[in-house]
Amino acid sequence: MDTLNAWQPRILSILRMVSGLIFLLHGTQKLVGIPASQRVVEAYSLPWFAGVIEIVCGAAILVGFQTRAAAFLASGTMAVAYWLAHAPRDFYPTNNGGDAAILYCFVFLYLVFAGPGPWSVDAAMRSKS
Repeated sequence: MDTLNAWQPRILSILRMVSGLIFLLHGTQKLVGIPASQRVVEAYSLPWFAGVIEIVCGAAILVGFQTRAAAFLASGTMAVAYWLAHAPRDFYPTNNGGDAAILYCFVFLYLVFAGPGPWSVDAAMRSKS
């Protein structure tokens, strides 16, 4: 158990980086079609604003810069996305396509409280002060 506990801070950083990267890719797919997508959203629509948040917050979360603030905004965005876009389709998240939004919401909410971990810009900035 001590070996697992010793890795906890680094695994937190890895969770943050992977979730930030995948979140960022959701935004680039919406706004510019990369990775390849059938659908690029209309500028200044609600999904477009979500895409902007996904790119900005995803990048910040990926590198661990202003992580708590970025994760808070990302978590709230995913909560709104779930209730506006997914929940009206069906009661069950696996049927309405909202399971990823729920998972993002709670992973990012966890990062608000847990912080970025040691492998982050935030940690580097703290160590220099």
